[in-house]
Amino acid sequence: MGHSKFDDASRERAAWNAGKHVGTKRPLTQKQIWAIRFFLDRERRIRDRALFDLAIDSKLRGCDLVKIRIRDVVAGPEIRARAIVVQQKTGRPVQFEITSDVRASMLAWLERRGGTVEDYAFPSRIDHAHHMSTRQYARLVDEWVTAIGLRQEEYGTHSLRRTKASMIYKATGNIRAIQILLGHSKIENTVRYLGVDVEDALLLAEQTEI
Repeated sequence: MGHSKFDDASRERAAWNAGKHVGTKRPLTQKQIWAIRFFLDRERRIRDRALFDLAIDSKLRGCDLVKIRIRDVVAGPEIRARAIVVQQKTGRPVQFEITSDVRASMLAWLERRGGTVEDYAFPSRIDHAHHMSTRQYARLVDEWVTAIGLRQEEYGTHSLRRTKASMIYKATGNIRAIQILLGHSKIENTVRYLGVDVEDALLLAEQTEI
């Protein structure tokens, strides 16, 4: 239960971010991605594997990821190769790809999950009529990264959102493409999000011969 700012107890409570690393969360590397997948497969956590895979591919914020309905990712008996959702933060639609391995893990989960196309893909553990909370999703991410020896202070749900975007940027240097994939309204937001700095810009320039 929450506390009012007028409660005596609230005056004794530490700030929510006291002692926490609240800066930009690190993206995962390819090796770390496969380490988490191995852990989830070994533990037979079908739901978590599907959630993790979709988080990487979709590049969605946690608040949008947990609200995905089955209809958003299925077309008839198959998982879509591309999907589209409207972002809560911006109200703008954003498209994302669902690659073959991710379609396989999603299909395995949805076959186990059952339900109708109107149901949430990842239901709440308390009330299956509602979606998983962002808090629960964050706890799961903490558990996954800790399981492979990473510091949870340095990683979080935004790590999963940033991972594929960072990989694409490093491979192509195409910030405009990343802006579209992340659904940012301004390219300046994408620049800050990726941590692009003068050094990155100079390296790209040096690699371009005219």
